[in-house]
Amino acid sequence: MLTALYVKVDDELGDTRWLGRPPQLTDSELVCLAVAQSMPGFASESRWLRFVRSRLGAMFPYVPKQPGWNKRLRAALPLIKQAIRLLSADTDFWFDNHWIIDSTPAPCGMSRPTVKRSDLARLGRRYGYCASHSRFFWGLRLYLVCTPTGMPILWSLANPKLDEREVLMAMLDREPEAVTGRPGLLLIADKGFASKEFEADLALRGAELLRPSFKRVLALAAAIWHNHKTEQPVMRSLTAYDH
Repeated sequence: MLTALYVKVDDELGDTRWLGRPPQLTDSELVCLAVAQSMPGFASESRWLRFVRSRLGAMFPYVPKQPGWNKRLRAALPLIKQAIRLLSADTDFWFDNHWIIDSTPAPCGMSRPTVKRSDLARLGRRYGYCASHSRFFWGLRLYLVCTPTGMPILWSLANPKLDEREVLMAMLDREPEAVTGRPGLLLIADKGFASKEFEADLALRGAELLRPSFKRVLALAAAIWHNHKTEQPVMRSLTAYDH
């Protein structure tokens, strides 16, 4: 399987031209190893590099030490993203025309002293509110667009104060090729994405939004409140009769 992965990556990415002496580990080999690390479930980079040296030395005779490995990985991030997209697009799940959209908090600090001394604020970390847990958090908000089978299509980390519809439109603008080739694209989202203007923008892209109806949500909330009042008697405080 690793050989097939390397052939696919090498055919798609091709050779990179270098000024001066080329590196001992080519970009195709680097991207292949970076993508393959997630398949066996190696959470530790140092453990993965030891595994490559001990078990895959015949295929990859040279592997840099961890500092050099991390430096090459940071520089090759666009190539790694390109390789992941190519592998995803090579499956049937990629062309599913039903997308599920949601967001979740990505807290980066819990205490006020941590927030004040953290350098993450310059990357867009701010205070946001999580309605699902009824609490505030400091950090980012993770947006994920995937198919019903769980195939990730788009993702983004954004300022939690930004409007969800604004973030999603920016994601679609950044990756327009993800929308092309999907006739009848249906986006399934919660009521936070409801907006006539937003739905009109999606329609221009050939997509339709499916979200809960406000009328149904309000009717359900009214029914729950009515049942709660009729089934449980009102308990008045005895102190009210003392005034």
